[in-house]
Amino acid sequence: MTRSFFYDLWFPLLEFVNRKLRVVPEMKNIRKGQKLDIVKVRKIADSLWNDLNLIDEYLRIDSGKISDDNKAIIHSWKRCVTGRFIIERHLKSGSVFISCDNNEVYMVSGIISSWEEMLPDFRVPLMLKAVLIPFKDKIISDGLVIPYNVSFGPGLRSGFKDTYLSAKKSGALHKFI
Repeated sequence: MTRSFFYDLWFPLLEFVNRKLRVVPEMKNIRKGQKLDIVKVRKIADSLWNDLNLIDEYLRIDSGKISDDNKAIIHSWKRCVTGRFIIERHLKSGSVFISCDNNEVYMVSGIISSWEEMLPDFRVPLMLKAVLIPFKDKIISDGLVIPYNVSFGPGLRSGFKDTYLSAKKSGALHKFI
């Protein structure tokens, strides 16, 4: 998976949402991806995740410009999972995210770099706000995560580990959404 492929799909969608909802009117050329203010981009993305019907509208309006395969990828983002997560551990195949809402466990890949590389100043377990989306045969994030500076005692760390191991053993570890 290449970084540019994800962003080639992601930035035009964000630009559409911004144009339609006028979330950050001064941002005009998101699709170029240059010198974007992460706070403003997150505001636009939050508007998208709060109204997933925008994806359908985007695909209807821009349908002639997008291949069927890419439409399917973008449409799959309607299956996103939003919320707060605990990154329990990093593995070669991705990082283990546990939902703070329902204890569902996800294997989440980075777009280019591993989560460990992207968050070098944070030790696991780590709580963060994120949006998980399907991308081809993986789960990724939209990249607009917010880490929380929270530390966990041994009891909670042990509980997170048990949640992961139980999901792995029972086959409840989500590798796709």
